[in-house]
Amino acid sequence: MAIELDFSLAALTVPARRHIRVFQVHQFLDRFAMGLTVAVVALALTDRGMDLFQISLVFGVYSFTTMAMELPFGGLADNIGRKPVFLAAVVVSLISLALFLSTSDFYVLALSFAFIGLGRALRSGTLDAWFVETFKAAAPNVDVQPALAKAHWANAMGLAVGAVLGGLLPDLFGSVAERLGFSVYDVSYAASLAVMLGVFVYTLFFIVEKPRPLNPHALKQGFATVPLVVKDAGLLALRHPALSVLLAALAFFLMATNPVEVIWPTHAKPMLEEGYANTIIGVLTAAYFFSIAFGAWLSPRISRIFRRRHAITLAAVFACLAGVQIALALQGSIVGLVTVFILYSVLLGVSETPASSILHRCVEDRERSTMLSLRSLIQQLGAALGLILAGAIAEVYSTPTAWIVGAVFLVIAVILIGILAKRLAAQNE
Repeated sequence: MAIELDFSLAALTVPARRHIRVFQVHQFLDRFAMGLTVAVVALALTDRGMDLFQISLVFGVYSFTTMAMELPFGGLADNIGRKPVFLAAVVVSLISLALFLSTSDFYVLALSFAFIGLGRALRSGTLDAWFVETFKAAAPNVDVQPALAKAHWANAMGLAVGAVLGGLLPDLFGSVAERLGFSVYDVSYAASLAVMLGVFVYTLFFIVEKPRPLNPHALKQGFATVPLVVKDAGLLALRHPALSVLLAALAFFLMATNPVEVIWPTHAKPMLEEGYANTIIGVLTAAYFFSIAFGAWLSPRISRIFRRRHAITLAAVFACLAGVQIALALQGSIVGLVTVFILYSVLLGVSETPASSILHRCVEDRERSTMLSLRSLIQQLGAALGLILAGAIAEVYSTPTAWIVGAVFLVIAVILIGILAKRLAAQNE
């Protein structure tokens, strides 16, 4: 393997710098559309009469749908192209938003979340793989982690800005929505639908990919190879011990952290005064994503402290997350909750690029989309199981109890990443 050079934005070629900027704008817009709803989704479901366990169930529908479709569509992207599959994902996202706006029925809402999961599966392993491969072609042998960090920073910033506006819109225009027969939170969903249309247009014109055959025969061939893709992805993970351990650790990581990310608005809102509570939740959600963005920016610097030994970096971050998640559960005031939650979010941001860097080093370009989809599948499995378990515990006991139980999964992830670090060190000897 060629030695990776240190990343320097100024030293990159013009096409490489433009490639980073185009993808940053794309990630910002796509996540901005998502951010408009993510700040209020749990509150919107509560407003439609759901309890925490029902909320966990609809999120479970989302996660299990994503898992069912991840590898097939990852393989499809490798066969027919990343851009057309991503455009299909945007169309599916528009359908999910329209369904959500149309009903308060539990089953239709579950269908809406199924479409969200389908859109997630279509997105997974598409433009991320396109970005890495095009960057490597434009900047050979340059460390890709800082470029990924820039993309993740734009991703988190889009979510943050969207969250602020998504929380503000119900307080500003909620009364108008209610007069028209809608929920106050539907304003945020309508805005998300409009931005998602913009994402479709931007992708169509600014994401450049060499066309691949898009005739019916190519589509049929793409789906026909799905069983082989699934088999190869599983065998690759099993053959590569480091990759297998990484995926298992990421599953436990999501089992612990996803319930915090989903349920926290319902836990925080009773601590706030009515009137501008939605706006404050939006601001706190934005602070969450800004903190993730800061963590993504900080990640390469922390990796340098650990001499770019990404597994050791990841183990340290997971260990810190376990302690901070317990501290978060023990907070009884909004000030304490916000302070600890921001630290928690920074650590989440730091964790992303070391995990991605390990995965990208373990796979070849022809398998990259499939393996990204496999990673997302494993993570969604962990997220779904963790959220359903946390929802049940929160209904019987309390949300803090569910978070404390979740911290145990982070401890397991630390142990697994420790094993991974030893295996990677042995491979480099």
